[in-house]
Amino acid sequence: MSALEAGPPTARVSPARHSGPQWDQALRDTALWIIEAGTRDARGIAPIVQAGHPALRAESTPYDAQLSDEELAALLDVMHRTMRAAPGVGLAAPQLGLPLAIAVLEDPGTTSAEHATAREREPFPYRVLVNPSYEPVGDERSSFYEGCLSVVGYTAVVARARQVRLTGLDEQGVELDELVTGWSARIVQHETDHLRGTLYLDRAELRSLAATDGFGARWAAEPAPAGASHALGFPLD
Repeated sequence: MSALEAGPPTARVSPARHSGPQWDQALRDTALWIIEAGTRDARGIAPIVQAGHPALRAESTPYDAQLSDEELAALLDVMHRTMRAAPGVGLAAPQLGLPLAIAVLEDPGTTSAEHATAREREPFPYRVLVNPSYEPVGDERSSFYEGCLSVVGYTAVVARARQVRLTGLDEQGVELDELVTGWSARIVQHETDHLRGTLYLDRAELRSLAATDGFGARWAAEPAPAGASHALGFPLD
C-alpha cells in the first residue's frame, strides 16, 4: 500500500490535545503528504475529508513554523487550488486531514443583485488566515443556508453574527485586526469554526436541513430562507 493509499499520517493518530516535537513532526508529515497528493493529481488538488474524520473534530494546533517557508507556500497552493476546484469559498487545513490552524478564503461574489443585497455579499479577495479568531460585534445576526465541502450533499440554515472582529495572522506573519461584515463574516466564522473542531451543522437549525439534490437546491437558491422557514417550520433570527 502506498503512502497516499494509506491516507494522511495524522489520520492514524488521534489529534486531540497533542503537542511537542513528535506531534509537530506528525503535522509536517501530513502537510507533506497533502503537497505530494497535489503533485500527483492532474488538477493539483488534494482529497477533502468528510464528516467523521478526527481532524474535523480536533482543536487545531496553532501554527508555529512547523513547516519551512517553502513547504507552507506549497501547502497553501494546494489548499487554494482544492478550494477553487471543489468549488468553495473557503477551506481549512483540517478539511484535508491536517489539524493545523490555517485556512484559505476567496469569494468571487454573486452575479445576482438581489442575492448580493439580501446576503450583503461582496467579492472577498483571496487571503490566508493563520491562527485566526473572531468575536461578534454587536447583537445583529443573520440566517442563511450554508453548505460544507466536508459534509457533501446537505445544506442547512445557520444564524451567525452579521459582523465580527477578525484577529490572527496572514501567511507572512503580519497581524490581522479588522471588522468583517455580511457574507464575508459568515465565511470567516465558518472556516475559523473548522479550526475549533466545529462543523456548521453544530450551529444549524436542524429543521432546515435539506439534501442538495432535492429541495435543498430550491431553498438555498432563495435570496433569504423565508420560504424554507415557512414550509419547514423553523424560526429565523
